[in-house]
Amino acid sequence: MSANIPFQSINWALIPATTHPGETGSAQWRTLQFQGLRIRMVEYSPGYLADHWCQKGHIVHCLEGSFVSELADGSRFVLAEGMSYVVSDDLSSHRSLTESGVKLMIIDGDFLKPATPL
Repeated sequence: MSANIPFQSINWALIPATTHPGETGSAQWRTLQFQGLRIRMVEYSPGYLADHWCQKGHIVHCLEGSFVSELADGSRFVLAEGMSYVVSDDLSSHRSLTESGVKLMIIDGDFLKPATPL
């Protein structure tokens, strides 16, 4: 099911931030939730390491700084300002870490669920 979202501008500074502790450091999320769609402005503090391996699909765009997306198989991808990654639900175990901090836009939702066979 898709959502009908009317045009709107977003002043992220007016969206309340929530704090999510990592294994080290913390993440600040400013979140907009629609039916089947979540859009977040996320900032990881310097020294942040996620406290879990994530299976959820995302579109992640790096706005400022850089971070490492680490996969459970040991692969590591450095993403710097202007770079993005995309993955569907249940296609990787991944987590983020950053030495110097980073600002990201993260979009996820029902459109990233794996296709069901016919």
